[in-house]
Amino acid sequence: MKKDSLVTVTKEVPSLAKEKEELINAVNPENMKEGISSVVTDVSTHMERFIAMLIDAIPAVVKAILFLIVGLFIIRTVLRIVKNRFEKRNVDMSLRGFLMSIIKFVLYALLILSVAGNLGFQTTAILGALSGLVLAAGLALQGSLSNFAGGVLILLFRPFEVGDYIENSAGTDGTVEKIDLLYTTLNNAQGIKVFSPNGALANSVIRNFSKISKRRIEFALTVSYADNIQKVQQAIESKLVADSRVLQDPKPEIFVKELAASGVVLTVRAWATKTDFGSLNFEIQDEIKKTIYEGGFSNPFAASPIRVINETPEKK
Repeated sequence: MKKDSLVTVTKEVPSLAKEKEELINAVNPENMKEGISSVVTDVSTHMERFIAMLIDAIPAVVKAILFLIVGLFIIRTVLRIVKNRFEKRNVDMSLRGFLMSIIKFVLYALLILSVAGNLGFQTTAILGALSGLVLAAGLALQGSLSNFAGGVLILLFRPFEVGDYIENSAGTDGTVEKIDLLYTTLNNAQGIKVFSPNGALANSVIRNFSKISKRRIEFALTVSYADNIQKVQQAIESKLVADSRVLQDPKPEIFVKELAASGVVLTVRAWATKTDFGSLNFEIQDEIKKTIYEGGFSNPFAASPIRVINETPEKK
């Protein structure tokens, strides 16, 4: 055991002496001076490279700043010209704001890409990153993008405008109050606000009652077989001619539609302007009813008297 310990101590003594020598050399003023000068040299080299890069980048930065200032001036000028053109042509307010937003977004996006290109950035990499973001957002917001696309189609093709009374194939109807990019706001006949998604609205059949100048009124009337049909038709026609709200072009029509069990079914057709349609549609039916059923003609739906015959057996 003692022999092994002596061998180990003998081996460790040279190593300690070597470490001591290295430590003395490290704290030697000459060696420290060489180390400090080496660090200073490296820092100076990096600073020179950085300053050189800044000096080389000054023309590009100045060019980018000038390009930014000129670009902002051009964008403001273009937007002002477009706005004035919209006002002169009386473009709808909802369409005007939508188009102005798109034009502004495109112009500023092009300006940012141009400035980035002047500063040395790779515009293809920026476009690739934006494409990835747009794709991710599109997958996450498919329903909203569908409504956005529907709003674009509605604003571009103008199947209806603010103030029009419309009805779609889903049964939603009302007066258009506002057209947004995602939803269209309607006021129905009950005074309830209806928010219809533009995607479904753009892909449905839309009936616009405000884009017309006149509408046709049509209703059926049943008269008795005992009455003279021609006289009934003449009485209805005279009533339609006497009402100034009924248009005479196209001419009103009264014809036999069906020979039903309850009586002869007549169809009455008349045209009115879209402003008079609502009132005339209800009032003319009541007036013709009074003219026919209270003017001497028979009412096939009137209650018929019932005769009760009581036969008593003869007494034997």
